[in-house]
Amino acid sequence: MRIISGKYKGRSLHPPKNLRARPTTDFAKENLFNVLYNMLDFEEIAALDLFSGTGSISYELASRGIRSVTSVEINAVHHRFIQETARELGITNLYAVRANAFLYIKGCKKQFGLIFADPPYDITGSEMLPEMVFSNGLLAPGGVFILEHSKNLDFSSHPKFSETRSYGSVHFSFFKN
Repeated sequence: MRIISGKYKGRSLHPPKNLRARPTTDFAKENLFNVLYNMLDFEEIAALDLFSGTGSISYELASRGIRSVTSVEINAVHHRFIQETARELGITNLYAVRANAFLYIKGCKKQFGLIFADPPYDITGSEMLPEMVFSNGLLAPGGVFILEHSKNLDFSSHPKFSETRSYGSVHFSFFKN
């Protein structure tokens, strides 16, 4: 796993073998960030990374100059890895939160210009994430919510749906506020 661009470009990260996360592939991540760079001014927004896993997306956001990123992960080993990696890299604007992402969404009172969610593909309830994000007012006006998912989910009928982009077996559905 590596950081593709920005301040920490080229840094390799080596998660412990007991991490059970499925990190977004470098190919998919690079294409995703090419799209995002044309959509958002990273220096002006706060981001939320739900189901952070290894923290790969959070580090990439921090490396590219995002104002702040909140990284939500329930697994204690993953959460600790995110904290330690941020500390090792000297990232001061990454806030690792150990919490159930579904409960975090329900209780969060902040708004974010970018929300990224990469739930385990087999987790129950992931199809409800767009509705949860919007009904709880987490996405700031003009913001973008991206949900990474398998090919089995289709969000095209959601009123805030914008587009789906596919990179191999990785699918990103974009929603705009």
